[in-house]
Amino acid sequence: MATPTELMSARIFLRALFPVMKVVLADDPKMKKKFAGVSGNVQFAAKDSAGDIGAYLNFQNGALEIVQGFCPNPDITFAFGSVAKMNAMLAGKPVIPIIKGFWKLGLLIKVFALLLYLKVLMPNARPKDPFKQRMKVKLTVYMITTALSQYNKGGDPEMAKWTAKQPERIYQMSVDGEPDIAGYVRVKAGKSKSGRGFYARRHSFVHMRFNGVSGALPVILNDVNMVEAIRRGYLSVEGSPEYGRDIGDFMMRIQALTT
Repeated sequence: MATPTELMSARIFLRALFPVMKVVLADDPKMKKKFAGVSGNVQFAAKDSAGDIGAYLNFQNGALEIVQGFCPNPDITFAFGSVAKMNAMLAGKPVIPIIKGFWKLGLLIKVFALLLYLKVLMPNARPKDPFKQRMKVKLTVYMITTALSQYNKGGDPEMAKWTAKQPERIYQMSVDGEPDIAGYVRVKAGKSKSGRGFYARRHSFVHMRFNGVSGALPVILNDVNMVEAIRRGYLSVEGSPEYGRDIGDFMMRIQALTT
């Protein structure tokens, strides 16, 4: 049976990592062209004695939706003997799943290309190309804001306690000069919801602002901690410093779950 930590990791991979695949297909012209006209369902499934878990990629004429659960008739299945093995592969470790649907070779090759693209999110990935650097920052901001909410929804005891007594508060993250690189987490009485862009109906309780892509990269790459990033001007944190530190701590825990 999977441990609570393994289940939380899987939750973040399936509900926070997988959705950024849609951004890759929308923003990268080469990937968009590769998937033009593609239709099919690609299932990721992990065995567990308490109940199998999974999600699938639903491609419809090049458009992608992420569906939690199981497809009744997938074209390709990545099957894992345990949740831990699925997590390991999605974290970039050399784990080989059982793949069903090899006859859909064209779709399989394209999906592998999409999975390899996500390796740009790994802490040790240091793209030199400015476009890829921007994509790394954008995908990271989108993923981490979604992951923070999923970490709470998944029942982490410390985050659940942290959110339980809070009134409605917005935790915003953005990159100066890049209006489309922004995301937020809305917290209220133990519940949380993430979104992309800027939350417009309430002023941010904490706003983490990176000084452009060049300021965000050293923080994302773990070249500097948050205190040093603020000192060097890579990052500014507006609002409650105490709660800003808390968000930073939860972000580090999520990173540990996905690497």
